[in-house]
Amino acid sequence: MSARSDILHPPSEVTDAAFMAAAISYGRRGLGVTAPNPAVGCVIVKDGVIIAHGATQPGGRPHAETEAIRMAGEQARGATLYVSLEPCSHHGVTAPCASAIVNAGIVRVVSALEDPDPRVAGRGHGLLVNAGIALRAGIGAADARRANLGHITRITLGRPMVTLKLAETLDGYAAGGDHDPRLMITGVHANNRTHMMRALHDAIMVGVGTVLADDPMMNVRAPGLENRKPLRVVLDTHGRLPLTSRLALTARTYPTLVLCGPDVSEKRQAALEAHGIQVERVALGADGHIDLGAALKALGQRGITRVMSEGGPTIAQHLIAGGFADDVVMFTSPKPLMRAGVPALDAKARATLSDPKHYSVFEDTFAGQDRLRVFERMI
Repeated sequence: MSARSDILHPPSEVTDAAFMAAAISYGRRGLGVTAPNPAVGCVIVKDGVIIAHGATQPGGRPHAETEAIRMAGEQARGATLYVSLEPCSHHGVTAPCASAIVNAGIVRVVSALEDPDPRVAGRGHGLLVNAGIALRAGIGAADARRANLGHITRITLGRPMVTLKLAETLDGYAAGGDHDPRLMITGVHANNRTHMMRALHDAIMVGVGTVLADDPMMNVRAPGLENRKPLRVVLDTHGRLPLTSRLALTARTYPTLVLCGPDVSEKRQAALEAHGIQVERVALGADGHIDLGAALKALGQRGITRVMSEGGPTIAQHLIAGGFADDVVMFTSPKPLMRAGVPALDAKARATLSDPKHYSVFEDTFAGQDRLRVFERMI
């Protein structure tokens, strides 16, 4: 197919959707490693065949479009480019991707989503159209928005997107009584999926209560992904993180941040920092604990786009009540506790999850014997 006939007789929406799905899939590979930039994917198609692909590289550069164009070389002339987010139009470390597309001789661009970043916000699309490139926008928008949600919330709300992960027994408990040993609720398949989820986020967040109770490592232990080291974040109002905890003892290997209240002493802060722990003071809420909105905005200012919360029920309920839990991943064991314990969520939070005005069920399946439900916050 010639370049001219490709413009006059563009592929069908079904064909465009299939190639866009491939572009979005390539982009997802960068989740957890491209912050503060979005994890964008791109494919270049000629005569109905993908001739090149690209994804935003670790650290956020090079961008997906320039990677794909580099792979395609001269074959890019007369081709169609599919990209999961509007090509950038501003000069940063490198020249704009929109300009690179024009210079490569691409004749048609299919873009899933307009970038809300005010430096782009339609300007990338406009540059392409002004250069005479045929543009189709909006193909695969829902999936692209899902993949780029962390970038979108950071730009529009000043905070990263939050994935809240919970595990509960069949009768709804996250833990046993005060003197019970730690519950091992989920099986190996759910645990493996949890490590994959960690690898796809820039940060893992818990409250200090979880650290005191469980002494977690909060790292990625999936085979082949050991080099993924998301920032470990502890919400610690009074700076109580034990210096003998596994988090403190491994802070020089795995980046660790304590978000504490303004009244923590300089001496305590220095002791934490001597272990390689970063410390940042944030505002407290009316309840005297870390204000979750302030904590998330502090992470957004650090360039974090995706946070996975693995804290206890109290933080989970506050995240849901505050409208901060964008995805809620609930693992439910087939085994009940059959005695009094700590509920995974209170009645109000469960009602919010089941309210279609607030959440929809995106996925309902199984991870081994454990039921897995993913709830998406309605936007």
